[in-house]
Amino acid sequence: MRSSRRFGVRAAVAYLLAALTLFPIFWLVLSALKPAAETFDTGLPSRLTLSNITYVLTKVPFPRYLFNSALVSIVVTVVALLFHSMAAYALARLRFPGQRLIFSGVVSTMLVSLPVILVPLFVIVKRLGMIDTYAGLIVPAIFNAYGIFLLRQYYLSIPRELEEAAGLDGCGYVRTYWHVVLPLSRPLLASLSVLFFLANWNAFLWPLTITRDPNLRVVQLGMAGLQGEHAAAWNYVLAAALLAAIPTVVVFLAGQRRLVDAMKTSGLK
Repeated sequence: MRSSRRFGVRAAVAYLLAALTLFPIFWLVLSALKPAAETFDTGLPSRLTLSNITYVLTKVPFPRYLFNSALVSIVVTVVALLFHSMAAYALARLRFPGQRLIFSGVVSTMLVSLPVILVPLFVIVKRLGMIDTYAGLIVPAIFNAYGIFLLRQYYLSIPRELEEAAGLDGCGYVRTYWHVVLPLSRPLLASLSVLFFLANWNAFLWPLTITRDPNLRVVQLGMAGLQGEHAAAWNYVLAAALLAAIPTVVVFLAGQRRLVDAMKTSGLK
């Protein structure tokens, strides 16, 4: 009897937390589909309309903003996963002078936030001629110590016997990494891809600093500009927010299970 009551209480709490989590999304969808005259009404809309979304997609270059964010997020995610996995494998398996010092230096960069290095990073990018370019948006975002740290911890848990067997078959470090280590790290790579994609999709400060060309605006800058241009038209702003939220929700739902599994296998060992 007690176990059934505990189960009922836990289920009720879980449903309550789920409702609280989904309520902002539900409110955003309803507000984006409300007619302009009912934007500030707190009740349910009398009817739903797609006019707000149509305006944002046709009268505002919002598709361009979505394309820029998608391009930057996908390229950064793919390139970062490749480089981070290579660096993590070297730090986990290779033996060379200064290995521990290098790993400590990489991890220590996690303590430094972007605003601290914003000015020197901007100066470097400017000297490299990457202002107002896709390269300026992509290259600085590739390097992140978080992915290297998680992948290294995961690689340390892989049995060395697998790599030794690959060595007996004539595989060097590169082939062992590509054919043995990389396939085994697919769950963690999938979870990191979700984190990297979401982080770059929601990036605001660095794109604001590095771009002035309207054609290079990412979705977060586009929403900020839309809010300034249509300060009284919140129906358009909410419609843009709904369009910007759809890819993040889809990516998170697609990778949430691997994200949790990877945190269990690598973050807690």
